[in-house]
Amino acid sequence: MMAERDLERLLSGMRPELNEGRYVFCTVDGTTVPAGTTPVATVLEPEGLTLVLRQEEADAAGLPYDYVAGWITLRVHSALDAVGLTAAFATELGAHGLSCNVIAGYHHDHLFVAADRAEEAVAVLEALAARSLHD
Repeated sequence: MMAERDLERLLSGMRPELNEGRYVFCTVDGTTVPAGTTPVATVLEPEGLTLVLRQEEADAAGLPYDYVAGWITLRVHSALDAVGLTAAFATELGAHGLSCNVIAGYHHDHLFVAADRAEEAVAVLEALAARSLHD
């Protein structure tokens, strides 16, 4: 399947899917992922290695965190050089008072929103997709 670049098709085809579980952002010194953890994403920064992982894994490993998120995957296959998708959904979520942390994978965009508002965020994204179908 070809990656999509057309903004209207990206928005109308988002198909946001809430993944099961609660996820946290942690950081560790160095570049080694702690034993017993399987991060869904990592980011190497000068200050340390950021891990995005299930809350229960962080708790078991004794890793501190201060943000608990729900993980939403946009099922549309977005091109890495597509323009406007992140701005559109971030603006819409922001208009509803929802913060969003975005990680782009090769095939999909992954949004991390406050866990207690994750279902609301999915509904906001679904409404944006529906409006985009009719524009």
